[in-house]
Amino acid sequence: MKKLAILGSTGSIGRQTLEIVREEKDLKAEVLAAGSNIELMEEQIREFKPKIAVIFQEDKAKELKQRIKDTDVRVLSGMDGLIEGAVCDQVSIVVTSMVGMIGIRPTIAAIEAGKDIALANKETLVTAGHIIMPLAKKRGVKILPVDSEHSAIFQSLQGENRERIESLILTASGGPFRGKTREELREVSLDQALKHPNWSMGRKITVDSATMVNKGLEMMEARWLFDVPLDKIQVIVHPQSIIHSGVEFEDGAVIAELGMPDMKLPIQYALFYPDRRYLNTKRVKFTELATLTFEKPDIETFRGLGLAIEAGNTGGTMPTVFNAANERAVGLFLDHKIGFLDIDELIEYCMERHKLKKDPSVSEILEAEKESLELIEKRVG
Repeated sequence: MKKLAILGSTGSIGRQTLEIVREEKDLKAEVLAAGSNIELMEEQIREFKPKIAVIFQEDKAKELKQRIKDTDVRVLSGMDGLIEGAVCDQVSIVVTSMVGMIGIRPTIAAIEAGKDIALANKETLVTAGHIIMPLAKKRGVKILPVDSEHSAIFQSLQGENRERIESLILTASGGPFRGKTREELREVSLDQALKHPNWSMGRKITVDSATMVNKGLEMMEARWLFDVPLDKIQVIVHPQSIIHSGVEFEDGAVIAELGMPDMKLPIQYALFYPDRRYLNTKRVKFTELATLTFEKPDIETFRGLGLAIEAGNTGGTMPTVFNAANERAVGLFLDHKIGFLDIDELIEYCMERHKLKKDPSVSEILEAEKESLELIEKRVG
């Protein structure tokens, strides 16, 4: 029996992880953690019967405790609760699928405790990759990517000599606004931004896909996951989302992973690595594929991608500023307080005003995040 802690159980990745737990009888959700959705958390607790449930908001945790007082489940709250859940003795793998930099400290604690990490929280490596990866190596812990693109690269590297990598190829769907001009993007609505052509994801990551910021975050994450310089990571727009990413080797060979767009595939691969299990999902039928197309990304229109590359090349606390500014700006866009193009403009505004720290500690990372949020608050109100 493999016991899991699922940090972000009420989000898109968390819910799909629990769908796999429901099907696979040798998986057990020992710890469930979420931000504030106590209605769904109660449902999950009653079905999956974890030992520990964590609700980040303390008042919501108290309410949840009353709702499930007929059970033996321990209810915890706050950052201390997340960390306690992540280091639970019975847990062998921690699924980090919470959105935002809230995932950094529980992930570090889980690694220190010797837990393998099924990583779906981009911010952890984007902002603290220089801390996370050496620590995982020191503790002998596996970092197993859950993002479809990083999972595809990870699968493509199985049995290969990583010293022979020529480049990593990150594919992007292009999102709902592929081909539009910057002027056309000025008037797009939230509803339009949330209509991804291929993938079913959470609201924040769907907007990140529409701005192509998501691909910039993935470049920075891949740099740490696979120990490859940023200039050896290329982004290719592939609208059909059949090729999920791949690796080009020194001899010119390209190995890639293909499949239908379904996040349960990379989630399940991470949970059972190095084994594979049957998954009830659509299969690629090559004879029915009309065409597979590829384009260069338009970084003049989708400026967030170019800013991400700049942040990644600068290093230090700049990726934190990029990520924090984007996270807050997307939140404002989701609340109808700013326009779509204001997102990358706010990111640039924060990056231009940041005083860089080269090799930041966790506290310095969190301070850079705080400073970026305060900058946006002063500018937007």
